[in-house]
Amino acid sequence: MITERFFASTTDRRVVVAIAILVAAAILVPILNLAVPADSAFHVPAYMVALVGKYLCYALLALSLDLVWGYCGILSLGHGAFFALGGYAMGMYLMRQIGSRGVYGNPILPDFMVFLNWKELPWYWYGFDQFWFAALMVMLVPGLLAFVFGWFAFRSRVTGVYLSIITQAMTYALLLAFFRNDMGFGGNNGLTDFKDILGFNVQANATRSALFAASALFLALAVFITWRVVRSKYGKVLIAVRDAESRTRFLGWRPENVKLFAFTVSAVMAGIAGALYVPQVGIINPGEFEPGNSIEVVVWTAVGGRATIVGPIIGAILVNTGKSYFTAALPEFWLFALGGLFVAVTLFLPKGVLGLWDQWQARRAEKQARAAPPAAPEDTATVARASAAQPDAGWTAVDSVKPQPAE
Repeated sequence: MITERFFASTTDRRVVVAIAILVAAAILVPILNLAVPADSAFHVPAYMVALVGKYLCYALLALSLDLVWGYCGILSLGHGAFFALGGYAMGMYLMRQIGSRGVYGNPILPDFMVFLNWKELPWYWYGFDQFWFAALMVMLVPGLLAFVFGWFAFRSRVTGVYLSIITQAMTYALLLAFFRNDMGFGGNNGLTDFKDILGFNVQANATRSALFAASALFLALAVFITWRVVRSKYGKVLIAVRDAESRTRFLGWRPENVKLFAFTVSAVMAGIAGALYVPQVGIINPGEFEPGNSIEVVVWTAVGGRATIVGPIIGAILVNTGKSYFTAALPEFWLFALGGLFVAVTLFLPKGVLGLWDQWQARRAEKQARAAPPAAPEDTATVARASAAQPDAGWTAVDSVKPQPAE
C-alpha cells in the first residue's frame, strides 16, 4: 500500500531516483577516491570530491528555497543569510578546535581576536568547542531568525515583492554587521585556517570524502522530508496558500501559520547546507551574506524548475558547473551570462529544465498515440457466437436493481 502510493506520480518516482543516486554517490565516490589507484580510469581525484561536495551544498540550499518559493509562493531573496549563519556556526566550532596551533599560540582566543587585542572570549563563543553544541546552533540560529522574521512579516500580511525586498534588506543588514571587527566574527576576513573537525584533519582526503558523503546523505534526507511535507495534508494547504491565499483564509485556515512553518523549516535546511559547505571550502566570511548570492539561488531554482523538488538540485549543479567553467574561461562575461540565463528561463522556460523535459515527454507520447494503428473491428459473426455461448454476458449489476414503487 505504502509502496504503491510512493510510486503514484512522476514526482514520486523522481524523488526515489534522486535519493537512490545520492545514497549511491555517498558510498561509491569515497571508495573511488580512497581505494582506487590514482592511475586508474575510475579514480575520483580529491579536488573533484571537494568541488562536487560544494555543489551538493548549493543543491540543498536551492531545495530549501524551493520549499517556500515553489510550494508556498514566497520569493525569498535572503536565503543566503540562513546559509551563512549556519556556516558561521560551524566555522566557530572549527576555530575553537585550532587551540594553541594558531599563529599566536593562544589556546582560547582565535588568532583574529589576539590580533585585535581582545582580552577574553565573548560570551556567544562559549560552547562552540563542543560539536553537539555547534550542530544545535547550526539549526537553531537560522531557524530562530526565520521564525522571528516570519512572525512579524506574515502576521503583517506582507506579501509579494514587498516581502522579497525586506528579505533582501535583512541579509544586507547582516552583511554590514558581520563586516565589523567589533562583532567578534573575524570582520572582513571572516573565519579560516581550519585544522580539525571531530579530531580529523580537515585537509585529509578521507575527511573530504566523509564530508562529501555527509553532504549527499543530508541532501537525500532533505529531499525525502520535503517530499513528505508537500505530499501531506499540510502540503495541500501550503499549495492552496500559494494559489489562493484569501480563499484559504476564508475556509478557516491561518495562512500566516502555514507560511511560518515552511519558512522556518526552509531556513534550518539552508543552515545545514552552510554548515556542510564551510569545512569543504575552508573559509566563511561576510561575502556569503551578499544579496547577489541569494539571487543566484533563485536562478538555480528557476533553471531547474520550481515546485519539482528534484529540479532545484539539477539547476544548482548545472549552473554552478557552468560557473566553474566560464569564470575561468570568460570571467568578465559570467555575470552577463547569468543574468541572461535568468531572463531566458523566465520568458521561455517558466517551468525550468525539468518542465521542458516533461513537455517533450508528453508530446512524444502524444505522437506515439497518434501513430499507433487503430484497433481492428471485431467480426460480427464472432461476436454473435460468443454472445450465444454466454447468454448472461451482457447482464450487469444495474439490471438486478428492482425499481422502487412510486410514492
